[in-house]
Amino acid sequence: MRHQLTLHTMLERARRFFPDKEIVSRTDAGIFRYTYADYYDRTRRLAAALERLGVRRGDRVGTLAWNHHRHLEAYFAVPCMGASLHTVNLRLPPEHLAYVINHAGDRVLLVDADLVPLVEAVRPQLKTVEHYIIMADGSLPETRLSPVHGYEELLASAQEDYRFPEDVDEWAEAGICFSSATTGMPKGVCYAHRAIYLHSMMVCMADTVGVGERDVVMPVVPMFHVNAWGLPFAAVWMGAKQVLPGPRPDPHTLCRLIQDEKVTLAAGVPTVWMGVLQAVEQERYDLSSITRIACGGAAPPRALIEAYELKLGVPFLHAYGMTEGAPVTHVGRLKSTLEGAPTDQRYAKKAKQGLLAPGLDMKVVDAEGNEVPWDGRSMGEMALRGPWIADAYYDDGRTAETFRDGWYYTGDVVTVDPDGYMQIVDRVKDLVKSGGEWISSVDLENAIMAHPKVAEAAVVAVYHPKWQERPLACVVPKPGVELTGEEIKEFLKGRVADWWIPDDVVFIPEVPKTSVGKFDKKVLRTQYWNHLAQQQTMP
Repeated sequence: MRHQLTLHTMLERARRFFPDKEIVSRTDAGIFRYTYADYYDRTRRLAAALERLGVRRGDRVGTLAWNHHRHLEAYFAVPCMGASLHTVNLRLPPEHLAYVINHAGDRVLLVDADLVPLVEAVRPQLKTVEHYIIMADGSLPETRLSPVHGYEELLASAQEDYRFPEDVDEWAEAGICFSSATTGMPKGVCYAHRAIYLHSMMVCMADTVGVGERDVVMPVVPMFHVNAWGLPFAAVWMGAKQVLPGPRPDPHTLCRLIQDEKVTLAAGVPTVWMGVLQAVEQERYDLSSITRIACGGAAPPRALIEAYELKLGVPFLHAYGMTEGAPVTHVGRLKSTLEGAPTDQRYAKKAKQGLLAPGLDMKVVDAEGNEVPWDGRSMGEMALRGPWIADAYYDDGRTAETFRDGWYYTGDVVTVDPDGYMQIVDRVKDLVKSGGEWISSVDLENAIMAHPKVAEAAVVAVYHPKWQERPLACVVPKPGVELTGEEIKEFLKGRVADWWIPDDVVFIPEVPKTSVGKFDKKVLRTQYWNHLAQQQTMP
């Protein structure tokens, strides 16, 4: 029968079947706990309060917030009332922050108390915001924002018997996120209820992330970054206990939360899990409750995957996606036929981005648009389509560059092996073209980061008078170690082709990163573009 696929039906399931399951939220005031029954009540009150402030169907409500229970309340309250939730990336530079709020047309902003200064800094540029709601555990901070409302005060005075509308259409917009842009302004991607519903269903499948009622889910990935990879939606729907790590969690805080709350599934970017690994090496934490760590946002080095699985006994799940994919499109689970394979073969597979999620289509094409074979060697740009893949950017002329003939062209150069495992070779713009031959900066980075003295490494193309481009390695050593460029080059021999070995190695204090924690290689390319040419002209 025809039935609307909406977030309201997902929320109702948690209320009806799992009212006593817990949501645990780390706040500035300490650990806060409540049940899904409490959560449902507060979610309705928030919707009622927003309606009283004038929010109507189709309006957008923005959030600038960390991972906590109030943010989770907005995740369902806003779309279930027929409006659209815009989770604003609080790490954007001021110019981009003002742009995304204005471009989305946010009428109301929900802001964490400690993030009020970010909004105050761009307030003169904001054209559409009519109300500011401050989320705080205590008294509200002094602010130049106006009009200002206290989140808890609004909920306390909200209509108690508010009911979510039953006629919200599954194709109605439930949310909007903006992709981080390495050039130009961020691009908006809209998500319909139907897309989030189907994406959540996929995330719950056993052969993907496998979110279920028995899980204790801790999204370390920010809730302002592509819906925290969809985990909050899936966890509410399944009635899974959630552990929200709050503002600026450090590795030791994460370890204590995992240990104390018996977390079974935690998700974050590689730098998070590098930090947790170091914390575990410094202090004994019990991580035995973890049944899998989900890692994405950037490719985790194979050495990191092996450290978790072989040293700590913690299963490590490599996943891949993007804003335009809502976001998960691939998950690196091993097929049953590979579980008995030799260790080296298994971890070679696990280091890849993985198998295409059920429900999606993928093709890999060369520069002329011809599909390349899935032989693990032939490279091409990956294109995707499916029920939760975007088909346009919101009110943005760059749509035609990326969405063509019913496909989303990702800009990722990939290979696909005969087993169907996709591996990112590079971004189109990050490949090094040396003497007409391609070098993968990602493969080189992974090889360098396997060195025991290396914390991070980024490889960029720099100008070479003979070969046009050559790779330069920008390396962050681990604290307290001595490391030379010759050590790195010697380490790479036999691990990569000789002509891939970087012409030089520079040591830097940290790799520049984008607002979502990815390597910002354009900064390094600009800084070091003439590095080799200058070396050759030095007396």
